[in-house]
Amino acid sequence: MEQLDKFDLAILQELQKDGRLSNTELASRVGLSTAPCWRRVRALEESGVIKGYRAELDRKKIGLGVLAFVRLDAERNTGDSTRALEEAIHKLPEVVSCHYISGTGTFELQVITQDLDSFSRLARESLINLPHVKDLHTSFSLGEVKTSSALPLGHLQSR
Repeated sequence: MEQLDKFDLAILQELQKDGRLSNTELASRVGLSTAPCWRRVRALEESGVIKGYRAELDRKKIGLGVLAFVRLDAERNTGDSTRALEEAIHKLPEVVSCHYISGTGTFELQVITQDLDSFSRLARESLINLPHVKDLHTSFSLGEVKTSSALPLGHLQSR
């Protein structure tokens, strides 16, 4: 991991709060002049620490009311079967997150749909028919307590 100083960390914290900050405002918030701030942001982008910028949408305001967590059990966990399953999961826009998991199951999916009927259709027509899927176990979100894409940076500040 590359070495990040206090200015880099401050830049990352501010951009995680608001990725649309102008360079002038960002520089002011982190205590740098504009040119060094811009160079640091570019270096963070080029090194891959900053992967990109995107708009954060309110899923409910655009008609996506159901958030489900689906534990997917695969028949086999061989390289070829796992790759085929991964490729099929990538093609489903309703799956917004997919993780290999320890314990029971192979993958944990985060799935967003309009309503329970559309989730049911997705589960019956797509998820259960993914290659090498043995079973699905679904939990539905009853309410969001905390949702954030900002990463914790405290462990980097002690360096």
